[in-house]
Amino acid sequence: MQSLAALADPTRRRIVELLAVRDRTAGELVEEFDLSAPAISQHLNVLREAGLIVTRAEGQSRIQSLNPGGFDEVSAWLEKTRGVWSRRLDALERELRADDERARRARKKTR
Repeated sequence: MQSLAALADPTRRRIVELLAVRDRTAGELVEEFDLSAPAISQHLNVLREAGLIVTRAEGQSRIQSLNPGGFDEVSAWLEKTRGVWSRRLDALERELRADDERARRARKKTR
């Protein structure tokens, strides 16, 4: 789950959020943070190695953009996890309703 590990860092999550709005150069990203250009470059490398972003050359510039396919692993994990929690929450809801019904019946008997 290299993509999830890459997204564990708040700076990298913010980079992804910025790139979700529009493609940017590394220099534009540096302007958004109180970090050095080499630090941002390291974050970009981690995101690139995880397959979450791609870099393309446009003249002298290197444009960073999101790689939508890179988020498939994250999406699949979220769906799997969501399914587990959904089933557990449904079971909890059934149990709580059963408890409410038992309590209602007990109150009715004591009247």
